[in-house]
Amino acid sequence: MSRIFGNVRQNGYVVRDIRAAMKHWIEVVGVGPWYFIESVKTDWFKHRGAPSAMTMNIALANSGDLQIELIQQTNDAPSLYKEFLDAGHEGLQHVAFWSNDYQALYDKALGLGYAVGHEGQIGGPQGRFAYFDTGIHPGTEVEISDISGPKGQFFDHIRRVAADWDGSDPIRTIA
Repeated sequence: MSRIFGNVRQNGYVVRDIRAAMKHWIEVVGVGPWYFIESVKTDWFKHRGAPSAMTMNIALANSGDLQIELIQQTNDAPSLYKEFLDAGHEGLQHVAFWSNDYQALYDKALGLGYAVGHEGQIGGPQGRFAYFDTGIHPGTEVEISDISGPKGQFFDHIRRVAADWDGSDPIRTIA
């Protein structure tokens, strides 16, 4: 539990090969099923305040109440993901906190001196997210995500399905 952001709801891993990463999580760790979204469409995306044409694939699964996110950036546009990979890292890049009152949490973080590294929106205003650049230790960027709309319902679905997953249909592609 963070005294600032609440419970950690997601661990986000930046990977070079998302299919290999899903396979590892399924076969070695036993986590799934994975909801795979190729060529995620952002409404807008900014890196350090400037528009960026970053593209990515993502995969989501749960282990209990903790969501695991795999992110594979698919171009060389500026982002914290690219910075992480360029620094020679691969693996845990961020911890995420979810909010039904995104703007209040965003404003609180800014008021405490956090700097936005990158931010964007997927699927409308209730799909906002921001990564605060902690710059302290790899794997500890802080993400906040608005779950007040359809994204929150989707995340809840993933958690419920994972609770009873029997190992079948381990990768479920979302169009």
